[in-house]
Amino acid sequence: MELKFAVLVLTLLYCGLVNAQIYDVLKFGAKGDGTTDDSKAFVEAWKSMCSSGGENKTLLIPSENTFLLQPLVFQGPCKSSSVQVQFDGKIVAPINKAAWSDSEKQVWVGFNGLIGLTVTGSGMIDGRGSSFWEPGLSTSERPTQLQFQGCSNLQIIGITSVNSPKNHISISNCKNVDITKIELVAPDLSPNTDGVNIADSSNVNIFDTKIGTGDDCVAINSGSKDINITMMICGPGHGIRHIFILYKLMQLYNVGSLGKDGEESEVENVLVTDCIFNKTDNGARIKTWPNGKGYARNIVFKGIELIETKNPIIINQNYIDKGRLGVEKSAVAISNVTFTDVFGTSRIDEILKIDCSKVTYCKDIVLEHIDISTIDGTKPIVECSNVYGKSNNASQIDGCFMQK
Repeated sequence: MELKFAVLVLTLLYCGLVNAQIYDVLKFGAKGDGTTDDSKAFVEAWKSMCSSGGENKTLLIPSENTFLLQPLVFQGPCKSSSVQVQFDGKIVAPINKAAWSDSEKQVWVGFNGLIGLTVTGSGMIDGRGSSFWEPGLSTSERPTQLQFQGCSNLQIIGITSVNSPKNHISISNCKNVDITKIELVAPDLSPNTDGVNIADSSNVNIFDTKIGTGDDCVAINSGSKDINITMMICGPGHGIRHIFILYKLMQLYNVGSLGKDGEESEVENVLVTDCIFNKTDNGARIKTWPNGKGYARNIVFKGIELIETKNPIIINQNYIDKGRLGVEKSAVAISNVTFTDVFGTSRIDEILKIDCSKVTYCKDIVLEHIDISTIDGTKPIVECSNVYGKSNNASQIDGCFMQK
């Protein structure tokens, strides 16, 4: 009996070792000295792990090491139904744009076509983006720091990203994504360095994070639905934008730049709760282009604290980046949007602006429990046009809505 038990224990231990295998990049030739190109070692470690059967496979980026990486992609699918990147060390991009093997790459580090991926740890990603910012290069000439494309059941936990050449994290064509306890940082004046950029994705949850990148904390683009953002500290920067096709905005949460060039955009079921906007250019914002198509609907901002925010609440259905609008024939429809329990301070007198299209109007807009004061003590100003809705316990907003 004892012999059988011992054999069973040894068998279980063996299976555990096989099924919980660790692939340390140092054992695949990485130097971790911060100057040697370790890209090949990372790719080889990934290929070995991804092609191996069994469960609980882990790619280890060990602590106390700094790894220099050129642009690379961790490609899926993998044989295992759950793979993990244990991100305890630091990775850095080439020292400047001239040192990149291909400076025209749109992504520095990418994860494609993966199911059950977890990226976790206390590690840091440094994109050394200043050589891309300083010449004033356009967004198309700068790479995303970390991209997840076509992934499902994705978790990103605890990592820190700094100095991205463009946006820090891109979530594209993904579903069932949980992002928690991450920190994204870039200088206040860095251009188009969005924190998390979401497009064509569903069921994305962002919880308990800190983002101060000088640009949008979260950008929600066309094709995104069922987005939940909770307990985020955002700023300094632009804020959050919920958008169909989102370009540069400065706010904590922004839905905007939807319908550019007549494109059809669709964003729905967005919930932003218990977040702080700290000295952001915009607070809760929705922005769409004239002559666009589609909709932005079922959007809630609740429990939002404003600290010296420039534009606390803003819906702009007539956004034009440059030039003038000719004839407006269509607009992205905005409906069922609620701002509730929004409080704090504004840097300017205009605490709320809802500028909607004469073609579609904004419909079913709800404002309740709004308490925003100006930092200089002047009387707050509210501007509304072409909007239907209602207000409750928001005396500052009286007279904002049209009567049906």
